[in-house]
Amino acid sequence: MARTKRGQSALAGYLFLLPNLLGFLAFTLVPVLASLGLSFFEWDLFTPPKFVGLHNFAALMRDHEFWYYAYNTVFLMLAIPVNILGSLLLAMVMNQKLRGIVVFRTIYFLPSIVAGVGTYLLWRWIYNPDYGLINTIIVNWFPRWLNDSIRNLGVEWPPRWLTSITWAKPALMFMSFWTVVGGYNMILYLAALQGVSPELYEAAEIDGANKWQKFWAITWPMVSPTTFFIFTMSIIGGLQGGFEQAFVMTRGGPAGATTTISYYIYNHAFAWNHMGYAAAMAWVLFAVVFGVTVVNWRLGGRIVHY
Repeated sequence: MARTKRGQSALAGYLFLLPNLLGFLAFTLVPVLASLGLSFFEWDLFTPPKFVGLHNFAALMRDHEFWYYAYNTVFLMLAIPVNILGSLLLAMVMNQKLRGIVVFRTIYFLPSIVAGVGTYLLWRWIYNPDYGLINTIIVNWFPRWLNDSIRNLGVEWPPRWLTSITWAKPALMFMSFWTVVGGYNMILYLAALQGVSPELYEAAEIDGANKWQKFWAITWPMVSPTTFFIFTMSIIGGLQGGFEQAFVMTRGGPAGATTTISYYIYNHAFAWNHMGYAAAMAWVLFAVVFGVTVVNWRLGGRIVHY
């Protein structure tokens, strides 16, 4: 009787899991395995697939554009440490017990819940070289001598932002800072800071520690697990990201300066119908993400204080 009841309970549990399992199989596992198989074929969606073996992977290694776009991807990821530091500092400010602090937390978090396309359209207007907000401020509010001095240095000023090879990537990095710094990373840091015992700070004050010493000896070690998690997820997201910004704001330009690996995969798959080559790139990207995550996990785990 007991075995029968356990069997019925197990069957009920499997039945509850079945819809999610079927969804995972249909929309995740099967497409992923299909893309792996497709990476060994040449297919343009209109003719039958042609088996080419490792040709797609070999061609990828000789693809200079792929390596340039990989450089773009890594360059844009240089904003990650700045974004993490900004989120931590903002969380420390938002952790103060002040009247109306919840309102300020909400205001800083709002950019994270706005639809991505809407945010990118807003920033495309902000970066417009003729009537955008930033260049309007530069032209009308900056002293003329300052603008002339910057031009005399050989710098494009005011910048043409998204249409300039020099300024396009920094413009996207600054936009990502505005979007990310007050978002989920700030919430994670805020939760971590609220979990730090006030007694630690009181003991440090008794010992004569100043604010910097308290931060370095207490705050930073206590939030290190959160920092490790945020850094790991940011690296994964950075390697996979860049598609929406490029698609909405720059179309990968100027001259491919804002094209990332994900946008390059999209172009090969859905713009140029090189499905096999795009699948090969996607699996190379997966291998890179997996390898970087493993290395980060092994090295980062040594400096995390639990």
